[in-house]
Amino acid sequence: MNNPRKHFGIAALQLQLAEADNLELLLQRIQKTKLRFPWVRMVVLPELALRGVGVQHARELPSPEEQAFCRSARELGIWLVPGSMYEKCGSAVFNTTPVINPDGEVVARYRKIYPFLPYEKGVTGGDQFVVFDIPEVGRFGVSICYDMWFPETTRALTWLGAEIIIHPTKTDTIDRIDELSIVRASAITNQCYVVDVNSCGAQGVGRSIVVGPEGETVHEASVDEEIIAFEVDLDKVQRVRERGMKGLGQTLKSFRDGKVRYPQYEQGAESAALQKLGVLKVPD
Repeated sequence: MNNPRKHFGIAALQLQLAEADNLELLLQRIQKTKLRFPWVRMVVLPELALRGVGVQHARELPSPEEQAFCRSARELGIWLVPGSMYEKCGSAVFNTTPVINPDGEVVARYRKIYPFLPYEKGVTGGDQFVVFDIPEVGRFGVSICYDMWFPETTRALTWLGAEIIIHPTKTDTIDRIDELSIVRASAITNQCYVVDVNSCGAQGVGRSIVVGPEGETVHEASVDEEIIAFEVDLDKVQRVRERGMKGLGQTLKSFRDGKVRYPQYEQGAESAALQKLGVLKVPD
C-alpha cells in the first residue's frame, strides 16, 4: 500500500487574467483542473486573482466570492488556496489569502505581512503567520508575494513546522527574474518546497516556479497560461532536513542550536544606517 504522506498532488494555476471580475473564469479553471488531473488534492491560484489591484474591491470576509470558492472546494473534494483578495476589516484593508478544506470550510486566513509599499497603497500589513495541517500529509505555510523579500517570514513559517510554503504572487514588472532567485534561495535555505504561482496576461508576467527542498526546480513556467500539476514528496523534506542538503548542510539544525542574538531583533532596536535611507515613498 502506498504511504499517503509520501506524495501529495498540487496544481498551481498560472492563468491569463484581466483586471476585472474573474470569479466565473477561476471557478471554471479549478473544476477543469480537477477533472483533467483527478489525483490533484490542492489547487492554488495567484495573488489578487479575483479582481486584480485596487482597494476599492475590498469586501468583508466571508464574502459571496469566498463562499463560492468554498462550494467549489466541497464539490470537488479538494484543498483550495484561491490566491488572495482584498479584505475590508473596519477602516483597514488587508491582502488576504483564505485556506479552504475539502469540506468547504475556511480553516485559515493569512493577511500579507508586507504589502508592496509604497505602491500597494491603502493596504495594512498583517501580523500573524499562518500554518495549517493536512492530516496524514504534513504542515503547510502561507506567504504572499512581497513577503518573500523578507527572509525572516519564510524562516518563521519553517520554525512553525511548514514543509511546503504556498506563495501566491502578482508580479507584472521586470524584477520577476530576481524573484525566481529568491524562491530558490528560500527553498534551499529552509529545506522545503515553495510553490510560487504568478498570473500572466494583464495581471502578470508569468514564470511561476515550484522548487524542492534541495533547491531543485520542479517546474518553471513560461509567460503563457499553464496548469502546473505536480506531486510533492514530504518524506524527502524530512530526509533532507535530517541528513542535510545533498548530505551536506543541515541548516535548520544549526539554526536551532545556534546561540547568537541578532541585534536587529533586540527589543527597541534601531539602525542608524537604515534611518539614513529616508522615508518610504515612490522614487522621484
